[in-house]
Amino acid sequence: MFTTRPEITGSFGVVATTHWLASAVGMGVLERGGNAFDAAVAAGFVLQVAEPHLNGPGGEFPAIIHCATEKKTRVLCAQGTAPRAATIARFRELGLNSVPGSGVLSATVPGSFDGWMLLLRDYGTISLRDALAPAIYYANAGIPVLPKIAAFIGRVERLFNTEWASSGDIYLNKGRAPEVGSFLKNPKLGDTYERIIAEAEQASGNRVVQIGAARRIWAEGFVADAIDRFYTTERVLDSSGNHHVGLLCGDDLRDWTATYEAPRTIEYHDYTVCKTDFWGQGPALLQALGILQPMELAKFRADGPDFVHLVVEAFKLAFADREAWYGDPLHVDVPGNTLLSPAYATLRRALISDTASLEMRPGHPDGRTPNIEANMNADNDLGDIGHYFSLGEPTVQASGEVRGDTVHIDIIDRHGNMVSATPSGGWLQSAPVIPELGFCLNTRGQMFWLDENSQSALAPGRRPRTTLSPSLALRDGTPYLAFGTPGGDQQDQWQTLLFLNHVEHGMNLQQAIDHPAFHSEHFPVSFWPRINRPARLVMEGRYPSATIDELTKRGHDVVVGDDWSEGRLSAASKDGDILRAAANPRGMQGYAIGR
Repeated sequence: MFTTRPEITGSFGVVATTHWLASAVGMGVLERGGNAFDAAVAAGFVLQVAEPHLNGPGGEFPAIIHCATEKKTRVLCAQGTAPRAATIARFRELGLNSVPGSGVLSATVPGSFDGWMLLLRDYGTISLRDALAPAIYYANAGIPVLPKIAAFIGRVERLFNTEWASSGDIYLNKGRAPEVGSFLKNPKLGDTYERIIAEAEQASGNRVVQIGAARRIWAEGFVADAIDRFYTTERVLDSSGNHHVGLLCGDDLRDWTATYEAPRTIEYHDYTVCKTDFWGQGPALLQALGILQPMELAKFRADGPDFVHLVVEAFKLAFADREAWYGDPLHVDVPGNTLLSPAYATLRRALISDTASLEMRPGHPDGRTPNIEANMNADNDLGDIGHYFSLGEPTVQASGEVRGDTVHIDIIDRHGNMVSATPSGGWLQSAPVIPELGFCLNTRGQMFWLDENSQSALAPGRRPRTTLSPSLALRDGTPYLAFGTPGGDQQDQWQTLLFLNHVEHGMNLQQAIDHPAFHSEHFPVSFWPRINRPARLVMEGRYPSATIDELTKRGHDVVVGDDWSEGRLSAASKDGDILRAAANPRGMQGYAIGR
């Protein structure tokens, strides 16, 4: 099978990310003696600079890591929580029936910096300065403006000129979006990181102490002070069409830290697939695999109607359960063990017929009654203000075109350490830049529902049910595969396809990524304005016409996108001493490096 680029093979180390600059930086760290965790931290900070329309310092991420010496796989949760002032009652006082997709009202605690620092402290080896140096370089020297960056800034050009002046100061050139091929600088962000390093180095010459100092500077020092001033005083236009003051304050930053937790898993043939807990959508991939496991998918063509139909119908059932049952397990009772049980998968599998389901069908785990009323009755109207803003995140248009996105990192070193991380949030079109810092904050709070009876209802201290969803799989009990993709609600759909292409159809990693892909829009989108399109199936144009015709006959609302429009996957694997990696050719940014 022809591939757009080779599957990278080596024995020293492999890095695959959504931008070649981050991949090069990560590989450089490995070459200088750093491990996979060091490389991930450096690459993560570079992605904030290289893809500012997709993630930023004020964002968040989950990661799944495997430490070879500990022989342990863990989830790193760098997803911040809702502010203490963020209550449903407060939003109702403001006349809102949903959390805006942009502006300052929807911010959760920015978790990215603390998460990377925690990983660097506990599993890395390099210094704070060495970890941040590449990001500082690109902030000061500039990053090449690719067509997507220019397009994103162009869409919010008027907003930056009329309302969000601090963003315009960084991202506009004489009031206009930068030209493709020019270089975009953010010296203010470089200054922020330089100041953090300088203050941390004054605290101690010890690496671990410096990292701890950097975390305090972010959560309690000048960074927190600047965030507090901006979010408690500035009235900012948001996607509701009104100006609001934020709810986040310095105390919220001081009281939160990134944490580790055990992954949720499922056995799929010889593989153990690891995802985040139910505060993320990752278990939907596990549920889909549980439904599909006995169906002998290998006997169906990967581009044939039977394979596509079965997978799509499994997605519909898994994501219906996501809507009904997923939420922060620290605050709500999630029937997680039942949702991932073989017995429950059997019940759900029986619902799949030869025709496309047109209904949302959450299950009744442990005899419980689902509540998705708010989810299904969301106001999908963008209103007059809608086209003034980018959509809340990262969604995929009917054509398959990605509107926004996030980023992804997969790294494996020669020791067998593995990282799969999906940073997001704080993209340039989400909220105005905080002038003193050179970056904006996330709008992840838009994923909460303003319905007290919802599993993902807004409440202080809760994590939103995020779409961010890295993956790690063991084969025969040995860590084997790190993989993931940007793409909001599509993340676990595209990752399922990669996994099945590789495991069931014998494709190598690059073949599995290059193969035509699809996604369902049957369920509510996780981001403002929460659109859902029952039975909608979006497919790349490279699928055979016979497949498309048959799926249409079965009742799917098929929309055919461009030939190369679905997914931004990357992956890395370790098979004995052999390391492999692959990256997505779509968008011409992703890159895998290794030797």
